[in-house]
Amino acid sequence: MARISLVPQNREFFRLLERASANAVDISRRLVSLLEEFPANGSHLREVKELEHEGDRLTREVVDLLNRTFVTPFDRDDIYLLAGAIDDVCDHIDEAAGNIAGYSVGEIRPKAKEQAQVILRSAEKLNEAVELLEGFKDSSSQLYALRDLEDEGDRLNRDAVAELFTSGADPISVIRWKDIHEQLEEAVDACENAADVLEAILVKNR
Repeated sequence: MARISLVPQNREFFRLLERASANAVDISRRLVSLLEEFPANGSHLREVKELEHEGDRLTREVVDLLNRTFVTPFDRDDIYLLAGAIDDVCDHIDEAAGNIAGYSVGEIRPKAKEQAQVILRSAEKLNEAVELLEGFKDSSSQLYALRDLEDEGDRLNRDAVAELFTSGADPISVIRWKDIHEQLEEAVDACENAADVLEAILVKNR
């Protein structure tokens, strides 16, 4: 007797999620360039904003597809959660970049550059894990790496804030940079949150 497959054939969800996670890598790279070249190349800030808009657009595409699809390749709530978690990475990067511009900082603190590198590495691991989602392939090494990077991000943020309060900088500068450092850390946390969603999806579908 022929086996009837109940697995939906709609792969568009996977493609959209892959595009969203690749976009998170792109916006992370622009953030690194923005901080490394600040203030020489003003185009990076515009590019960050454009990529944040692209992340929003991709999330809307996922939601629209959910509304038009009766049978999804995995739980529709998990699809929605994952799309939102990836978009959160872009939102936090955009907010941090906007604060750097809006606060009129004179130069970029070294710890902020280190944080941006952690964000980029986290986004790359997240993208690798999302690319393995179709077929629910093993992404445990990427998810473990994301946990380690979140720990590194936490440490960097603590060190950065501690340096601020011993730097002798004026109180307004301390407040502004504390906000920037914490927003950068939120981007790393968003990557870990996406990893949590991915892990739950894999557990449910194995």
